[in-house]
Amino acid sequence: MRAARLIKMVLLLQSRPSMTGAELARELEVSERTVARDVLSLSEAGIPVYADRGRTGGYRLIGGYRTRLTGLGRSEAEVLFLSGVPAALREMGLADAASAARLKVSAALLPELRDAATGAAQRFHLDAPGWYHEPSTPELLPAIAEAVWDDRVLTARYGRKDTDVDRVLEPYGLVLKAGVWYLAARVPDGGGGAAGSGGRAQRAGQEAREEFRVYRVDRFRAVAAGEDRFVRDPDFDLPAFWEERAAQFARSILRDEVTVRLTPA
Repeated sequence: MRAARLIKMVLLLQSRPSMTGAELARELEVSERTVARDVLSLSEAGIPVYADRGRTGGYRLIGGYRTRLTGLGRSEAEVLFLSGVPAALREMGLADAASAARLKVSAALLPELRDAATGAAQRFHLDAPGWYHEPSTPELLPAIAEAVWDDRVLTARYGRKDTDVDRVLEPYGLVLKAGVWYLAARVPDGGGGAAGSGGRAQRAGQEAREEFRVYRVDRFRAVAAGEDRFVRDPDFDLPAFWEERAAQFARSILRDEVTVRLTPA
């Protein structure tokens, strides 16, 4: 824990000209006294942290101590910091990891690239939900996202209009569409089933095994990731799969022709 805090302190000092003890304490969620002890430990380890005394003083790195990211252009750096993207990561339970990654990238960038990257958040913002739609994070989304990352077989209960069905799923990917999360998954042999639905469950299971299926994450009643892992289909392409399914859905929407007769007033 302390080692991770010391690394974060170095990254924070690399990303800014200087920081006060209060600022470091707030970022690291410790007391200013702990900050002072950590600075001393870094100095003893050979990291050149310098303390400026006085009211406007603070801590800074001297001697050009920093790492660099080579081959990263301005536009690439800007993309990493677009505003709104972290919101989706936060819903999947990846907020801390995303914040740590952005901090490390920011600390390693050249000053001119860092300014451009951080400024991107003030120029572009991603707001995924549609109008008149109150965004909400499905309770089970973090657990499902973890199973997706780890390629773990997921035992789930899914709600339909008339009943709940039990499924054993191979969760391949998550898609955020207009503020709604969807899971692309495959049902392995023997993974279909329904609560009290007899032959209908068997047909549904057979249909699910024939292709990948799409599930709304907010309709899952319960999920549990076991120890078993599945082998991903190397030919599966999530963006292409979703584009095809979205097009199929658009074509399936019923369209009625309406004739409107207007009478002059």
